[in-house]
Amino acid sequence: MQYVKLGSTGLDVSPLALGCMSYGTPERGNHPWTLPEEQSRPLMRAAVEAGINFFDTANVYSDGSSEEIVGRALADFTRRDETVIATKVHGRMHAGPNGAGLSRKAIVTELDNSLRRLGTDYVDLYQIHRFDPSTPLEETLETLHDVVKAGKVRYLGASSMFAWQFSKALYLQRLNGWTRFVTMQDHYNLINREEEREMYGLCADQGIGVLPWSPLARGKLTRPWDETTQRSGSDEFGKTLYGTVDADRRVADAVGTVAAARGVSRAQVALAWVSRNPVVSAPIVGVGKPLHLEDAVASLELHLTQDEVGLLEEHYVPHPIVGF
Repeated sequence: MQYVKLGSTGLDVSPLALGCMSYGTPERGNHPWTLPEEQSRPLMRAAVEAGINFFDTANVYSDGSSEEIVGRALADFTRRDETVIATKVHGRMHAGPNGAGLSRKAIVTELDNSLRRLGTDYVDLYQIHRFDPSTPLEETLETLHDVVKAGKVRYLGASSMFAWQFSKALYLQRLNGWTRFVTMQDHYNLINREEEREMYGLCADQGIGVLPWSPLARGKLTRPWDETTQRSGSDEFGKTLYGTVDADRRVADAVGTVAAARGVSRAQVALAWVSRNPVVSAPIVGVGKPLHLEDAVASLELHLTQDEVGLLEEHYVPHPIVGF
């Protein structure tokens, strides 16, 4: 595994991040397709053995049980100083006032809860899971700066939002001397490339590392278009992202064409295309089976030709903003 720097920081990360939304107690939260702990641990151990040192979860995944499973597994399989743990805050964690969002109260409370579940005294990358229009941005940014200075967080990241919102946040952080965001985790794959319009230019200019979520379009780019899985049938959020544009099917077919010609899987082709973007530090890859991990690692050695890239991109059409 050849490690890369996370954006313009000095932090070494694997060029793939293991997305841990797949791991959690199925009865907790709204992800019935998640893998329980006994099925999750072998996959996380295999990822560690493959050289992955970057693990991404969130407090809201399976009502906190993802963080619990990830924390126990990483304690058993890794050395903390070599491991990069990323988690997020924003989603609703309890009913009633202050159970969600990015207020000072919510951030401080939920960070402590995440640290307890993860079994660690600091998070390497703490990310706001979405923009919170109901809280003054200055309140959120100053609180994030404070938790860094308190030693509970090493780096800060943001997630899906408009480029103008991210630009404003970066400006306020610089203006006030607050710790700046170093990453943007957003929706990016061959079916949805809207982030190329404004967000990625901003990230390139500001030295922000990009961590695309859903780089395989919830699996739509890994199989024939009409083929379904257990997750695709119960992933309500995923149903809002794909499948309404005829051109998307043609993009997926092109992935199949390139994969067949190369003698590799569709997943390898789709991930190789995402990773070739110079602003991308590490795609967030979900691994529910050993083959998923094998494909992800193999994609790092797959270098697409310009002709192949042209074939993959030629059917793309503009899409509405989805995912935030």
